[in-house]
Amino acid sequence: MPVTAAQIEERLDWVKESPSNSGVLKALCIRPEVNERKELETCLLSPELGVEGDFWVQNCWKKLEDNTSDPVVQVAIMNSRAVDIVAGSKDRWILAGDQLFVDFDIREDNLAPGDLLKVGPAAIKISSVPHTGCKLFRERYGVEALNFFNSDIGSALRLRGVFGQIVQAGVVTVGDIVEKG
Repeated sequence: MPVTAAQIEERLDWVKESPSNSGVLKALCIRPEVNERKELETCLLSPELGVEGDFWVQNCWKKLEDNTSDPVVQVAIMNSRAVDIVAGSKDRWILAGDQLFVDFDIREDNLAPGDLLKVGPAAIKISSVPHTGCKLFRERYGVEALNFFNSDIGSALRLRGVFGQIVQAGVVTVGDIVEKG
């Protein structure tokens, strides 16, 4: 059952209370093919391939001049509290299509473009490319969720998440520490 804007708004303080210095990787997901999702416990993040097993390397919506996938949107990171509000249950988090779900404050005043986010042994440079909800997000979580997440308030809180580029490879595992680097 899709959530309403009022239901999202009721829980915003919980999202705002996300840890700002040291958080936790709550879930990992890959997209092996379009519209396919697979939850993982552990995964390699690499500058060359992105999130191992994810289709980003072959099928990214943002391309460079040579038609290769743009690494500034290599990995999508979403606040686990934000996705929990719209998903209703953890088994529906992966429908968002993000690869990393973190209990960490990803608002721009805490994590600006160019900042590094360490996830276990890996490091990700936060992108300036905005992460917005699309028609698939609307289909999976409802029009009110999409509109709220893309609203001024939702954008300011980065409810939909952030993009990043992997700059230091590492095998990450659910439960790893997430912190600014």
